[in-house]
Amino acid sequence: MPRSNRPRGRAARADDVADLDLSRAIAGWRRTETRRGASWNVQPVAASKSTKVYVCPGCGNEIEAGAAHLVVWRADGVLGDANDLEARRHWHSHCWKVA
Repeated sequence: MPRSNRPRGRAARADDVADLDLSRAIAGWRRTETRRGASWNVQPVAASKSTKVYVCPGCGNEIEAGAAHLVVWRADGVLGDANDLEARRHWHSHCWKVA
């Protein structure tokens, strides 16, 4: 009899799939960083999800549609989360690293 290459462990079940944190997968691995004495939410945007042109506040150049970049907003703003989200900015990844 030929050898089977299928794993012999437990099979993936629907319950296992439901346990995945879908919001984290969609969010693109958002993280919090501290810069210039403030906390910032930093969320990567994949090139395939980038559909508009933005201006990077770090260098003043355009971030072309289809280019991977970062979306950054305050994590500790005093005016609330809604205002912080409205004030979010799109940065080139390398510009954010040196900011």
